Amino acid sequence: MAVTITDVVLRDGLQDEPVVVPVAGRVRIAEALVAAGVRHIEAASFVDPRRVPQMAGAEELLPRLPDRENVRYSVLALNARGVRRAVEAGAEEIVVVASASPGHSRANAGRDVDAAVDDIATAVAENPGVRFVGGISTAFVCPFDGDVPPSALLAVTRRFADMGIRRIGLADTLGTATPAQVSRSLAFVRNALPDTEFGLHLHNAHGQALSTVSAAVDAGITRFDSAAGGYGGCPFAPGAHGNLATEDLVAYLHARGVPTGIDERALAGAVALIKDVLARAA
Repeated sequence: MAVTITDVVLRDGLQDEPVVVPVAGRVRIAEALVAAGVRHIEAASFVDPRRVPQMAGAEELLPRLPDRENVRYSVLALNARGVRRAVEAGAEEIVVVASASPGHSRANAGRDVDAAVDDIATAVAENPGVRFVGGISTAFVCPFDGDVPPSALLAVTRRFADMGIRRIGLADTLGTATPAQVSRSLAFVRNALPDTEFGLHLHNAHGQALSTVSAAVDAGITRFDSAAGGYGGCPFAPGAHGNLATEDLVAYLHARGVPTGIDERALAGAVALIKDVLARAA
């Protein structure tokens, strides 16, 4: 069984840094990741640059990304406005994101969960030729509301499934959900929506993300998000920790005999480059 890793350092990683990396620096990071064998990259977020200035320049970035036949780039959008910007910029895969918890939805999207999902549904219906992927923030724990009931998570995943979205990533936005908690919620939504492919987007507050990966792989999950260098966090989720580091995820999977197609030595070089690019932007 092979695992597909989507590196999100260009989006989730950079959005929580105190500096703004120029587009040219982001292109260098993408080139290094591709050279290391990363074939799925979340490259940008089409959000209001006044709220997340680190993501400014997304329209300029997309056409400058390395053009490889076997590399897929995705971008993130929180609402119909972001989806329209992404479509106009030529994005081929758009990750539409909603929160499972009302507190984070209000902080992140500026509206309650139902209103946020309604807006996304409108955008998806308007763009039938675009490949959409679902993403659910605070799928397990919310900084404002505490533990998220599996039923609340299912309500949002079902809305995405009703839009025709068949791949959904569940995010442990704070990085504090236990492996057992993730496993329970994951089993709950998978049982309810057997035709939907689920993946995990893990942050790593207590060093337990790899234990969650282990349980998920044993359960048949084959898609994971991670960020080279372990960078990242959510500006609108107090206490959010960095992402599971791609290099740690790759090393762990390789040790288990699970192929990823990523070269560990080249990936280490990409991490060093990211550190250098961030230092130069400071």
